[in-house]
Amino acid sequence: MSHLKRQFAPKNWPIPRKGTTFVIKPNFGLSKGIPLLIVLRDMLKIVQDRKEAKKAIYLEKIFVNGKKARDEKDGILLFDVITIIPSKKHYCLSVSLNGKFELKEITEKESNNKISKVIGKKSLKGKKIQLNLSDGRNFLSDLKCKINDSVIIDFKKNKIEKCLPLKENSKVFVFAGKHSGETGKIESINHEKKMAIIEKDKEKINILIKQFIIIE
Repeated sequence: MSHLKRQFAPKNWPIPRKGTTFVIKPNFGLSKGIPLLIVLRDMLKIVQDRKEAKKAIYLEKIFVNGKKARDEKDGILLFDVITIIPSKKHYCLSVSLNGKFELKEITEKESNNKISKVIGKKSLKGKKIQLNLSDGRNFLSDLKCKINDSVIIDFKKNKIEKCLPLKENSKVFVFAGKHSGETGKIESINHEKKMAIIEKDKEKINILIKQFIIIE
């Protein structure tokens, strides 16, 4: 089914709770992202309905992470990059302080890469290491990365450019929980409890490692 009842839509979607009975359901990432249609219609307001979104995609006016958009139902995930060809504008999907998805306009240079979190590792034949990322991508990489580290993906080269380790003084972005949308630096890490103490504006807060991503 390509729709779900509006009342059951994730709370981080920036849509009115009242309105049409149904809203579009993403092909993937229901709990982690938001459908491209809602991004184009409700957030950017560059299309009025699904028909216009489909037309823009067909005419190759919408790019996601450096590639032509394929379907208005595709899920847009954290830090994904949306490029609007006619206006030559670029946007990155982020999370606001109230826990809702929001778009931040970025430069053309910034649109060439994104940060993703390492959620798994796999050893393959030939001593190759596959990194499984939070946005569903898998990469073979020689970089030394651990689970919960972050990586910078270069869209043009389609490869991992750099690893951002989970360590003290690393800068993080909180994308879930009551501190969503906040940034800070790691003061200490408790691997046993899978938590870290984050310092933000001289305030110290405990955050689960699964609720933040390393950004520097």
